[in-house]
Amino acid sequence: MATALIIGASRGIGLELARQYLADGWRVIATARKAEDVDALAAMGAEAHGLDVTNVEAVAGLGWKLDGEELNVAILNAGVYGPRHEGFPLQSDFDSVMHTNVLAAMRLLPILAPMVCAVRGKLAVVSSRMGSLSERGNPIGSLYRASKAALNSVLIDTALTFGKQGATCVALHPGWVRTDMGGSEADLSVEESAAGIRATLATLPASELAVYRDYDGTSIGW
Repeated sequence: MATALIIGASRGIGLELARQYLADGWRVIATARKAEDVDALAAMGAEAHGLDVTNVEAVAGLGWKLDGEELNVAILNAGVYGPRHEGFPLQSDFDSVMHTNVLAAMRLLPILAPMVCAVRGKLAVVSSRMGSLSERGNPIGSLYRASKAALNSVLIDTALTFGKQGATCVALHPGWVRTDMGGSEADLSVEESAAGIRATLATLPASELAVYRDYDGTSIGW
């Protein structure tokens, strides 16, 4: 049975990814920060674990719990947007966004990558087109953009380390999705975004170098 790990599956795209993989008969390991969300994931049929990605002891503990796993797909979905205002950022805003979107990846990806390498699987981060340096057209959301650009950099380095060992590393833009972050006017439902992400991962050729893809598989420039 194929196994998918979803980090950050309490709601939105992460929750829908867990639902869809389970519906297709996959074994799903999923994490959430709150106990009630962990219980809800377990009730769905996932192997659920509590995880605050900003807590270094919790991250290390997850690595211990998953020791020996073989992951066909691992998706790091946990992330925050941060302040909606532009201009002078507060230290607390910077720390929250960078710790969640970047530092967590720097800690988690090296733990998960060997489990993905074991079956030559896909190691994905939910990034954003807003993190692209070459396709950037406006400065709105500069802190979020900076965090996703840094996340992409972490993924590229992960591929340089683990790509030759069998992990295909991919940064995913989920589309503009109707979630708490995307808002009610967004183009896509969570079902459409998750289905596209799953199809893209399933059809993505093996690669030793990191790739950057829209949810529908279209390439994005770094």
